[in-house]
Amino acid sequence: MRLIELSNIRVRYGIERLHVLLRREGWKDNQKRVYRIYCEEGLNLRRKLKKRIKSLRSRIPTDGKASTLHECWSMDFMSDALFDGKKFRVLTLVDNYSRKSLAIHCGISIKSENVAEVLKNVTFEQQASPKRIKIDNGPEFISKALDRWAYEKKIELEFSRPEKPTDNAFIESFNGSFRDECLNVNWFLSLEDAQQKLDVWREDYNGYRPHSSLGNLTPNEFIINSQKKQISLI
Repeated sequence: MRLIELSNIRVRYGIERLHVLLRREGWKDNQKRVYRIYCEEGLNLRRKLKKRIKSLRSRIPTDGKASTLHECWSMDFMSDALFDGKKFRVLTLVDNYSRKSLAIHCGISIKSENVAEVLKNVTFEQQASPKRIKIDNGPEFISKALDRWAYEKKIELEFSRPEKPTDNAFIESFNGSFRDECLNVNWFLSLEDAQQKLDVWREDYNGYRPHSSLGNLTPNEFIINSQKKQISLI
């Protein structure tokens, strides 16, 4: 019953992530037993990837790896629509080392000045600036406003190659989860309603959702553990 409850709440979580959540709550059932129940209850989700995408994932190396917090951030744009069909854009920003979502900002039109303002607010909140930021060649990213901000902060802007999304694999992975678990399952009544729901999902992503590449820790837990290790080495 608890597995069914979790799967109804976390509709896009697969068996591995649901098993981690059960373990957190104290359930000692192994993954094989949980998977059997998962299938018997018809909870299994089928996700098919195009062969072309699978081939690219295995053959093209990913860039943007970082060994410390705030060493490298990644940033990108997404798009969605309100209930009435009116389109809006979403700016996503993540830290490549901790996978933490630093900002999700939506707007009908997001200009280069808005991008610089979001980055300014994030660096103030984090009390830190990245050494570099990976971005694509969109007009908002090659603008004078962003270039000036980065120059003043001594931050290097790394541009991906045209039509090579795998050059910015960390943000592409985040955007896939964001699309699947937030944008596709929510109904946005207004821009304000959208921003509120995006903020709630971001907090959940950073503080509750287990991340497989972090050993099933949340980004917040991973950061705390990393800071403890750094202190122990001093």
